[in-house]
Amino acid sequence: MLYPFLITFTLVFLSELGDKTQLLVLSFSTKNKAKNILLGVAIGTFFSHGFAILFGSKVACFSNDSFQFYLKIFTYSSFVLFGLLGFLSQKSASDSNLIGKGDNHSSHKSNLLQKFSALKLNCVFMVALCILVGELGDKTFLASLSLGLEYPYAKLPLILGSVCGMVLSNFLAIFCGKLIGSHLKQGLIEFLSNVIFLIFGLLGFVHIFF
Repeated sequence: MLYPFLITFTLVFLSELGDKTQLLVLSFSTKNKAKNILLGVAIGTFFSHGFAILFGSKVACFSNDSFQFYLKIFTYSSFVLFGLLGFLSQKSASDSNLIGKGDNHSSHKSNLLQKFSALKLNCVFMVALCILVGELGDKTFLASLSLGLEYPYAKLPLILGSVCGMVLSNFLAIFCGKLIGSHLKQGLIEFLSNVIFLIFGLLGFVHIFF
């Protein structure tokens, strides 16, 4: 049960470093207590990633050997796809910056989260809501779904790994934001995240066929 926890923790932790939702959480830290912000992160992650993991686990419980085989193919293919798309989006973002154009999808998502953050609500609830909305359909959300498919009987370790990864990532953002920003470039962090997605996907294929 430790292996699924570590996989989820690593993927979520690296993927969230420098993410738009993390930057929003960092902005909350200027006006609110860190413990309230991190509690909101934990709650939002529990519901968003938890739903993805539980749904994936439910689908994976169908007892059919052929179905399970193709399900694993889908799971590991998704990890490889996430990694490759991550590299492509990095290149696209780099090219867009050169010609003065931004990522419309990311800008739209960022604007939506900014609108939520402007609402006059309890800090814990507000952060949880931003995480819940911001993570839906995100790479880490889809990775949680895939992990639920791969480890249907390790739901609790997967959820705990996801929550711990998000909380630690945002903890570092709040307390070490300037240090991280000056020593770790976002491009490097994204590169490491994409590499890990590719490694887990390829190792999965090795496990299936060899």
